[in-house]
Amino acid sequence: MVWKENGYTAITGASAGIGYETAKAFARRGSNLILIARRKDRLEDLRKELCAFDPKLDIVIRVCDLSVVQNVFKLYESVRAYPLKTWINNAGFGDYDSVWEQDLDKAGRMLRLNVESLTALSSLFARDFKDTQGAQLINVSSCGGYTIVPNAVTYCATKFYVSAFTEGLAWELDAAYAKMRAKVFAPAATKTEFGMVANDVSAYDYDKAFGAYHTGEQMAAFLLELYDSDKTVGFVDREDLSFHLCGPRFPYAGNSGHNQKIG
Repeated sequence: MVWKENGYTAITGASAGIGYETAKAFARRGSNLILIARRKDRLEDLRKELCAFDPKLDIVIRVCDLSVVQNVFKLYESVRAYPLKTWINNAGFGDYDSVWEQDLDKAGRMLRLNVESLTALSSLFARDFKDTQGAQLINVSSCGGYTIVPNAVTYCATKFYVSAFTEGLAWELDAAYAKMRAKVFAPAATKTEFGMVANDVSAYDYDKAFGAYHTGEQMAAFLLELYDSDKTVGFVDREDLSFHLCGPRFPYAGNSGHNQKIG
């Protein structure tokens, strides 16, 4: 294994949408990449595109279905020896349906991908890189990770988990004087494959469904703003689509006298 300089950025869900555009954005900054997704052909096409842009980059591909949690540990073991500097948990999907009518098989896959796999990868990365200067974990949540959206309750619940878990990890890292940072990225409507998957359709008209939305390229630019900042949360306002950087948004009982006593 021959490593390149400048470290490596790992991106899950890199074959399309925000993950695809984020890979290109980090490549433009000279970052070597570990691209993770289910669709090998799309990853290969992206690697060719990025290598044509900058032949000096090392673009590593890992084909993995992260909705199968057992795959997560094998994946991480295959890349943990790389000098990682950033891990972006972008893989995930949504579901539009009422709670009583939702497809429980699909909901189960969504919970495993959006919650279980993200938790495992975040924990493993923090274990190995929490004391690495400049290391960052960015977990992709949603504006639905701070606001409950009609007919997307289960999806929003998974993203509330992502937001709360990542904000909590950020607090823990700070309390431990760790060098690594954990951050939440919360997009709003973005023209990607999300709409088709969430609605189980083969075509989806974002102009008809939303009217106003961002592109994956715009979201990747927002994510880089979060990456460059000292803030914990980068979120898009779902009403006016403006982007904001801020500290943790959930209450934190750090100094409460009602916390469990340790030791």
